[in-house]
Amino acid sequence: MTHAARDVASETGSIRRVYLVAGELSGDILGASLMRALKARHPEVAFRGLGGPRMIAEGLESLYPLETLSVMGLVEVIKHLPELIRVRRTLRRDALDWEPDIMVGIDAPDFNLGLERQLRESGVTTAHYVSPSVWAWRQGRVKGIARSVDAMLTFLPFEAAFYVKHRVPVAFVGHPLADELPLVNDRRATREALGIAADARVLALLPGSRRNEIRFMGETFLEAAERLVKARPGLAVVIPAAAPERRQELEALLAARPALAACVSLLDGQAREAMVASDLVLLASGTAALEAMLCHRPMLVGYRMAPMTHRIARLMVKTEWISLPNLIARESLVPELIQDEASSEAIATRLGELLDDEAARTALEARFAAMHEGLQRDASRRAAETIEALVAGQPLPESVSPRLAEEVAEATADETDDVRQEAGGGR
Repeated sequence: MTHAARDVASETGSIRRVYLVAGELSGDILGASLMRALKARHPEVAFRGLGGPRMIAEGLESLYPLETLSVMGLVEVIKHLPELIRVRRTLRRDALDWEPDIMVGIDAPDFNLGLERQLRESGVTTAHYVSPSVWAWRQGRVKGIARSVDAMLTFLPFEAAFYVKHRVPVAFVGHPLADELPLVNDRRATREALGIAADARVLALLPGSRRNEIRFMGETFLEAAERLVKARPGLAVVIPAAAPERRQELEALLAARPALAACVSLLDGQAREAMVASDLVLLASGTAALEAMLCHRPMLVGYRMAPMTHRIARLMVKTEWISLPNLIARESLVPELIQDEASSEAIATRLGELLDDEAARTALEARFAAMHEGLQRDASRRAAETIEALVAGQPLPESVSPRLAEEVAEATADETDDVRQEAGGGR
């Protein structure tokens, strides 16, 4: 925000103009929700920048279509780099001419952080919504982030703790997915809707949404499930296909395993329903692990990648865990079998142990419910409160300050011994 705009906002106590830049579908969803929260508090607020159909429906004047920034892969980024530079230069000029109270970049860090830094150097207040994984790899990027933003808005408490450590202003606002999912779910009703027997033991199998994930883990996951079905007759397996292409790939793999196919319900999407209906989830790492946690279901994370990619990742990644439930809890609640450890035999053995240990599953479900509650903070409203404080030049609201992040982390950690005892030592 320019000095003149800040003076106006401070005097009126209102937010007049917010510049928003989102780069993909998930950012469009977040941006639309944030806009609704801001409009509820400041009915006359105007929005401009770049976003998708949801943000446009909420009143954003978008200079470019959402897919402008949706470039994936190193080669593709290099190919489109001149256009991306031109788009960023245009947005910078437009924002400075429009004189917003604040500019908020929503995800898309490679694009937005550079734009935020340019605008901040020109006197505009900036915030970034959704932390990049700087806590996991290339941690030196935090220095650039500190120059780019007046505050980072994070979904998760351990992210906030990282920024506190590096003295970057931060607001832990909670996770929108935790707001969306209910604290109590109905396994029996969900099974009935999916046509699964109420008294069955159910494994939800999610091998991933990308072609490479099916390539590296699909066969292994199905072989592990086949081992389980042979050892435990009556086990039902539910596999949600993330896209029509993934369904075709899974159908081809299942065709070679007719005994397993007879026990499988292959769904189009409905990953959330599959997890709620299950006793246990087998999944590739990623957002699905967080969603399984928020469905309060025990899980095993298995992941493989190209050998060279794995060697590079081992050198670059600085975290002890890869799954979000473990990162949030700061302990190994969820078994993680990575690369060579992720054999079908090892996966089936660990899944079998969890299936046979009802006390451990019950304890994990209770722990995940408590973690869910800690992340359910009404994220869009808290993000709006943070933006208000930044525009007014005030300290970040206590309700979204790092102190809350520390309290959530401490409250979660305090339950560890009890859960381990209930779960027979915890794995």
